Amino acid sequence: MAQPIELQPQAITVQELAAINSRQVPERYIREGVGALDASFPVLDVPTIDLQLLASSSSTSGDELDKLRSALSSYGCIQAINHGITSAFLDKLQEVARQFFALPSEEKKKYSREIGSIEGYGNDMILSEDQILDWTDRLYLILRPEDKQTLKFWPENPESFRGILNDYSTKLHVILEVLLKAMARSLNLDENQFLQQYGDQATMQARFNFYPICPRPDQVLGVKPHADGSVITMLLQDKEVEGLQVLKDDQWFNVPIIPQALLINVGDQAEIMSNGIFKSPVHRVVTNSERERITVAVFCIPHPDQEIQPVEELINETHPRLYKKVKDYVSLYFQYYQQGRRPMEAALI
Repeated sequence: MAQPIELQPQAITVQELAAINSRQVPERYIREGVGALDASFPVLDVPTIDLQLLASSSSTSGDELDKLRSALSSYGCIQAINHGITSAFLDKLQEVARQFFALPSEEKKKYSREIGSIEGYGNDMILSEDQILDWTDRLYLILRPEDKQTLKFWPENPESFRGILNDYSTKLHVILEVLLKAMARSLNLDENQFLQQYGDQATMQARFNFYPICPRPDQVLGVKPHADGSVITMLLQDKEVEGLQVLKDDQWFNVPIIPQALLINVGDQAEIMSNGIFKSPVHRVVTNSERERITVAVFCIPHPDQEIQPVEELINETHPRLYKKVKDYVSLYFQYYQQGRRPMEAALI
């Protein structure tokens, strides 16, 4: 597939659009059959996993490993508690995100992404004239390795933004290692199997999402349906406003908020590594006619040169190999994503 060419980015952000006209939505954001976030959607009972138990060698950790395997096979996601990050720190992270999006437009636009790039502030890439747009503004930053950070996109206002985000990436790296080791142990593999494929040159990328109030939540999505191209994604939800939905058994479910929990989901590359045992869930974000919403997603992604493939021990006569060996999956991912297709199609044998 040829490298896509981005059209001229939107000159105006969604936040500005919402401020100009609080009653109408431009045609380019309208989708059919969305359905607003209301009582018509059932709630997904996402399993809660205690990360301290996963990290321990006590007898109770075995039960938690079984629960982890079941959750990632059935739902593809967990609500992670006892993850070692204090409530006060998470509150600070949410506050600096809120402060950034509350800045005047000209201040935020100092960090605008450049055409053809995902890093920086603004809208997602626009690859065709008929692409339906998402009702969100975002700030996308590479966190790790530190020498890959592009600091011209890192806000200097609020002053504490950079320090807090660097601290957050360090804390998440610890959680990621615990999780990948536990995922391997839950499948009776050597605990380093997934970590080795993830590699020591992997990147961690943050996406701060701002979803303005939307007058037509029945017709407009904050983010279109997709599964993540990562190995693991860690989401800090808005403390008060729901909006995330997961597709399970061909039905959309609301994902509830558990204060101070991290919602962690399997990405496509972990599904490939597990030979399809762990499921990368399709999800979307719905909009809200009364309240804005802010979330922080962090994607854990192998280096583009790192080869990802099903672990050999998970391939046998009853469970044949499902996926090819892949490299630079994320480049493929963004091309498919903006077309509303799943890049996993290209990885299947």
